[in-house]
Amino acid sequence: MSTNRGLFYKHARRSAILGVAGAFIFSWVLGAAEVTIPNSALVSSTNLYTNTYGDVVVTTDGGNEPHIGDPSGRNDDGFRGPVDLGFTLNFFGTNYTQFFINNNGNVSFGDGIAAYDPDGPTGADAPIISPFFGDVDTRGANSGVVHFSQLANEDIITWDHVGYFDSHDDKLNTFQLVLRGPGYTVPTGEGQIGFFYTGMQWDSTDTSQVAAIGFGDGAGNSVILQGSTQPGTANLAQNHHIWFDLSDSGVPVTPPPTTSAVPEPGPVSLILAGAGALLLARKKYLVRN
Repeated sequence: MSTNRGLFYKHARRSAILGVAGAFIFSWVLGAAEVTIPNSALVSSTNLYTNTYGDVVVTTDGGNEPHIGDPSGRNDDGFRGPVDLGFTLNFFGTNYTQFFINNNGNVSFGDGIAAYDPDGPTGADAPIISPFFGDVDTRGANSGVVHFSQLANEDIITWDHVGYFDSHDDKLNTFQLVLRGPGYTVPTGEGQIGFFYTGMQWDSTDTSQVAAIGFGDGAGNSVILQGSTQPGTANLAQNHHIWFDLSDSGVPVTPPPTTSAVPEPGPVSLILAGAGALLLARKKYLVRN
């Protein structure tokens, strides 16, 4: 890959979903359930989940082949995997024991993702978790790299002060993904999956003007943050974090925004549980038909 890559750039689909602040919006898109989490669910914070980043992620496959396997971890569009999770993760109704760490701000299941241009609300039509799917490029001298730490029933992936394509390091993003297995005792106020952001200075690159934040099963079912694939996503996420739990059917859900007002009518968590039930019902319908 080179700077000519931009000639092959296909504009990412722009999501038309702009939720009403403080509301959880559900829509059926091409027969699939799409859940939008409002920006108000983000919690202000200035720290990552942990400052112990673990080992450098050395890519084993993906795009920009001359940089694959570089022990420094510097690369563009590479990925590592499959990597053992250390536990079984039920994600949208499928159990996974391995995953792929992708340089471009996401992890995936089943295969690595070298794509650099976020396509669709979650970034790709694949089982994916995207804390910040953008065109990460860590080849710049001032850029950090991706790290991976594995603890008991807990995996932590950190994109530490990473630059953007094409080898730019004048603006840097720092964000972290936390994955917890079913054997992890989750403290009150936390969850099974966490997105953490500190300094977030870019979402526009030489190939794309947006980034994606969310989850997807690759079949159109998704949970996304309001504003995903819209300009300004980095500024939205900066100095925030958010925890997600997984429903019985493996669908990511999040607690309601922390406000003094009680959502009416009924707890928002019940609405989210209903969304999980809709997804499960649709899966059963497709299997039977």
